[in-house]
Amino acid sequence: MPRLVTYNVHRCVGVDRKLDVSRIADVLAALQPDIVCLQELDVGRARTGGVDQAGAIAKQLSMAFRFHPAMTIESELYGDAILTSRPEQLMRAAALPTLPNLRGLEPRGALWSAIDFDGITLNVFNTHLGLVPREQRLQAAALAGSEWLGDPACKGPTILTGDFNATSITRPYQTLVRRLADAQRRLGLKPSIKTFPSSFPAIRIDHCFVSSDIRVTGVMTPLDPVARAASDHLPLAVDFEFTAQPGA
Repeated sequence: MPRLVTYNVHRCVGVDRKLDVSRIADVLAALQPDIVCLQELDVGRARTGGVDQAGAIAKQLSMAFRFHPAMTIESELYGDAILTSRPEQLMRAAALPTLPNLRGLEPRGALWSAIDFDGITLNVFNTHLGLVPREQRLQAAALAGSEWLGDPACKGPTILTGDFNATSITRPYQTLVRRLADAQRRLGLKPSIKTFPSSFPAIRIDHCFVSSDIRVTGVMTPLDPVARAASDHLPLAVDFEFTAQPGA
């Protein structure tokens, strides 16, 4: 049964202020995922030793990866990635809209990969929305629109995941659940599984949304000391199966 993990890794700097890329990879390896969606990765940035964090984590997990730099500062990159050992094709990697008249906002982006599961193509979208509600509404609308989830090429099983910086009572969340189902709600989890902050998870802002072609079979987050220390978020693992067979 496939497992997807979404994880805001906080540039691999833990709550103990230690920079440790390998520790992040260890947390992920323990979850045995088929697909990993990461946010807040540094690639070639001086502040984190110039390491390609996406590449280093992918190598430790024996996975290939796609990285999209939401922010580029000369040769330094910062953004999100999709990792998998399955055959995959990058469908789109691009910026999300922002508020042009509001200074100091961090650029945001998304990636879309089509991943092959023995003849079934799974569309996986990974994103990290902004912090300002008005900006989040623009970004959620874009993801629900014709360039992303509404693209004619987005057919069949689909998962949208990431750090949305928005709880389930917000308008950006409502925009997305009009198109896809919240995996935790689909499973009927009460109380819901929360991922932030990692030391005492009290807020649900890391989400996984799924299409009707996907049956969610489990949702969990590790609560061991290593996972609690490695980032300011906990990883969210979602187990699922496909409701249709290949070629159906």
